[in-house]
Amino acid sequence: MRYTPHTPSDQEQMLRTIGIGSIEELYQHIPETLRNRAKIELPGGLTELAVRRRLAALASNNATATDWSFFLGGGIYHHFIPSAVDTVISRSEFATSYTPYQPEVSQGTLQALFEYQTLICQLTGMEISNAGVYDGASAAAEAVLMSRRIQPMSRRRVLMSRALHPHYRAVITTYLRNLDDMQLDEIPFDASGATDVTELTRKLDHQSMCVIVGYPNFFGIIENLAPIQTACAGKGAQLVIVTPEPLALGLLKPPGAWGADIAVGEGQSLGVPMTLGGPGFGFFASQKKFVRSLPGRLVGETVDTEGRRGFVLTLATREQHIRREKATSNICTSQTLCTLASTVFMSLLGKSGMRRLAEVNVSRAHDARDRLVSRPQLEACFSGAFFNEFVLRARNLESLLQRCAAARIVPGVPLGQWYPELDDCLLICVTEMNEREEIERLVGVIGD
Repeated sequence: MRYTPHTPSDQEQMLRTIGIGSIEELYQHIPETLRNRAKIELPGGLTELAVRRRLAALASNNATATDWSFFLGGGIYHHFIPSAVDTVISRSEFATSYTPYQPEVSQGTLQALFEYQTLICQLTGMEISNAGVYDGASAAAEAVLMSRRIQPMSRRRVLMSRALHPHYRAVITTYLRNLDDMQLDEIPFDASGATDVTELTRKLDHQSMCVIVGYPNFFGIIENLAPIQTACAGKGAQLVIVTPEPLALGLLKPPGAWGADIAVGEGQSLGVPMTLGGPGFGFFASQKKFVRSLPGRLVGETVDTEGRRGFVLTLATREQHIRREKATSNICTSQTLCTLASTVFMSLLGKSGMRRLAEVNVSRAHDARDRLVSRPQLEACFSGAFFNEFVLRARNLESLLQRCAAARIVPGVPLGQWYPELDDCLLICVTEMNEREEIERLVGVIGD
């Protein structure tokens, strides 16, 4: 859309047509005290060059992953994105990705989404995938609502691991807050950092609707899902597996192989920039028998009247998504550009590339953890196996953070804001973007 400002002569002609002398006269009916409060004291205009310099100076005050050593994780991950990803998604036909309700003019977008669904099924080991939802947190909440549609009304109790990402837990809580028939209980984590299976088994009963666990969880711990799935199956509860870091699935046993009913997560680490925490996109997969309860959009392959291959939105009309409480979801637009980026990213790496990248992440994270815990100021908080992030307890966390900031290092995410019992702990993430020299600097600064 072009911005075409009115010229002074245009304004004069419009004012003359409606019979007034100035724009100010349009607002004479508003009390003067209110008009004075609404005035904005704008500075004089600047040239484009001056604006660029001013904005560059402001941007230089930010700490970015290009000029600081960066060990943040906690749901948004710093990974290398091949240039081919931006090249493809920058094509003009992908610039405004609205939901493709008209297949005759949307075959390219529909095919890309179909390929995306296929890749997510391969990654998660599930039978069907939708075309994406807003983010990992809303995907987790939509999974609970999907389970509510599937399970009988006698089952309305949700058991949620406290080791699940705190933002995801907050969104799930918000979604369920005004559903009077729902009960939400949290399951604590144990000394390993994983969900306490003993407590979960004790709380599971025949009113339990579903169990929600992270894989890996918020602490980076790789949950042992076998006893959790067994406990769920014994009581008839559905197992919902949530993966905020899907790169881990390039190496770990996929949710489908664990017997998950629904597998969801955040797809940002698959070719989408961090961009201050968003946008990302949520992926959503499940067993095929639940396809009629699947939220969002589903792209299917078909043939036209002449037998030619084609792609369409299937099993759900647009109206299904705008029927308020009767809808399978209220998602009417899409994160198609982000899902397209992930499709290009996964296609470029392939199965072996995804596994190799995951192995690099595991190797560097474990090397960093081993070197850090050798320092007297730090100790491992949990004993469980982890992927590319881990939790350390610091003797004086505030001093550590100040030393790191002075050295232009962001060492991780302090956990006290969500877990009071971990107020001296730091969640540290190491990916392929952290070279050994950066890890050495982090170890050195902490050891000073």
